[in-house]
Amino acid sequence: MALNYLFIFFFLAAFVIGLARLVFLGDTAVFTDMVNATFDMAKTGFEISLGLTGVLTLWMGIMRIGEKGGIVHVFSKLIGPFFNKLFPELGKEHPAHGSIMMNIAANMLNLDNAATPMGLQAMKEMQATNPHKNTASNAQIMFLVLNTSGLTLLPISIMVYRAQLGAVNPSDIFIPILLATYFSTIAGLIAVALYQKINLLDKVVLAYLGGLTAIIGGIIWYFSTLDKDAITNISNIASNFILFSVIVVFILMALFRKVNVYEAFIDGAKDGFKTAVKIIPYLVAILVAIGVFRASGAMDWLVAGFTWSFEQLGLNTDFTAALPTALMKPLSGSGARGMMVDAMTTYGADSFVGRVASTVQGATDTTFYILAVYFGSVGIKNTRYAVVCGLIADFVGIIAAISMAYLFFH
Repeated sequence: MALNYLFIFFFLAAFVIGLARLVFLGDTAVFTDMVNATFDMAKTGFEISLGLTGVLTLWMGIMRIGEKGGIVHVFSKLIGPFFNKLFPELGKEHPAHGSIMMNIAANMLNLDNAATPMGLQAMKEMQATNPHKNTASNAQIMFLVLNTSGLTLLPISIMVYRAQLGAVNPSDIFIPILLATYFSTIAGLIAVALYQKINLLDKVVLAYLGGLTAIIGGIIWYFSTLDKDAITNISNIASNFILFSVIVVFILMALFRKVNVYEAFIDGAKDGFKTAVKIIPYLVAILVAIGVFRASGAMDWLVAGFTWSFEQLGLNTDFTAALPTALMKPLSGSGARGMMVDAMTTYGADSFVGRVASTVQGATDTTFYILAVYFGSVGIKNTRYAVVCGLIADFVGIIAAISMAYLFFH
């Protein structure tokens, strides 16, 4: 629904602003530019989608190897004791625990095809013991906010888009996104814990959060001591080493479980090809709408407004052209993806703006979409404080993404 209104808004706003430029500024070329933008962006959307086929097929195949090799099960075991403490009202034997762990683990690995069904199953199982069927329970809210905060270890889809749009090293945003999504998740977790009076000083919780925080803090401290060239080189080496190591681990795990690795890869690769073809109309639709909005001058006005506001605060404004991605992210995943692609197409995949937009895209998830799908699936109407906590996670994630982009790329 949100994407429907955004699509309409882009065209109507473009028409009104274009008309104002024609009547008051005498800009006779504005409507020509807007019409040309529809053709140009439709072509761009199709070419990007077509170019995604190879890379997306590759990574979907690799992720299927990991899935068949049991990586999701391993992750759910590793994080199980921690999540048991975050859902005290469920008790240790609640049937939803398994689905919760599998969903979070699949999200961390960017396995959307596995994450969503498990998420819906978890909501259904929690709803079975929810005494107030129209109102979200504490456990359901915690689960939703952990999903909307978007903790992702492997931002595959973003790297795929960067590769298609000409990034020299598509994985250079891997570590910045990992750091930004960590802050988003911690912010969402703390917000919900304060509402629900969950003891974050519990020794199990402290062990997990403290250990992870120490690692993240160490990474940030280490990179803050380096110069720009060293940051770029070490980040690139580390990112690519980690990603290739993941591929090898997935293959070894599948081999250990006697999975036919080649067939698993082909099985996942088929889904990758189907996904690449399936997104063509969606990507074309949002890119055409954004193209018209940009051609009318509305995008420039929007960015100029943000730039002026931050200049008044004495802040560096190099990041402001990436803010449309940040503003769109809580509302629409497709819209935010379109804004990210538009930023990389306009400024370059390896530009500072392109990297900020990519990092923002990976820092958090689409709050309103997830709330609508997950709560809607079990008929919950009263979401209580879920939206507030989700937006807190979004805000912190966006600030962290911009900060990480300055640390690594500026």
